Amino acid sequence: MPMVISDAMPPTEQVDGRFYESKAAFRAVGRAHGLTEVGNEKVKPKSRSSNDRSVKAARQKALHTAVEKFRAGHRLR
Repeated sequence: MPMVISDAMPPTEQVDGRFYESKAAFRAVGRAHGLTEVGNEKVKPKSRSSNDRSVKAARQKALHTAVEKFRAGHRLR
């Protein structure tokens, strides 16, 4: 048997002060007022600045220097 999501919902107040029992009508009013329904927004992909080779090389050099200092016995107090 197919699963069907109902359009009915308990009366819920929207930003216009009216109560809606239809999910479609509730969402239409929200969109008309420029609102974003949580869970349906389109998330922009995150860009990583560490893709730059110079940033990666600088990070590797800093780690190498820290390891060398540690092996030489340098400790923070």
